[in-house]
Amino acid sequence: MTKRARILLIDDDIDFVESTKTILESKLYEVMVAHEGDEGLRKAREENPDLILLDVIMPVKDGFTVAEQLKKDPQFSKIPVLMLTAFAATGGQTSIPVSRGFTLETEDYIDKPVSPEELLARVEKHLRKVGS
Repeated sequence: MTKRARILLIDDDIDFVESTKTILESKLYEVMVAHEGDEGLRKAREENPDLILLDVIMPVKDGFTVAEQLKKDPQFSKIPVLMLTAFAATGGQTSIPVSRGFTLETEDYIDKPVSPEELLARVEKHLRKVGS
């Protein structure tokens, strides 16, 4: 039996988290959830996910900061991090500079809203690359 891929979803939007979790679980992925950056980092350490879906705009610690910390840590540097963002639509409403995103070594950017098909296609593509 093949092992179920474990996905950590870090996002502060409760509705988005619930709908995304449902979509991912429909493909039998095991989904863990964190609602802000520090909790996400803690869960990543505890759960050792195969892939991380990470929102950019969150309170406390934004997604860029979390991604930077994950990529600097040898335990997580090989885990694909897919940035989820409504940044294109809401970039002007936040103090986070767009340029932050270009300096990160994350594997993908997914614009919100994202269709279930697109989300699953991106997740599957990056999981195949890491061989889970």
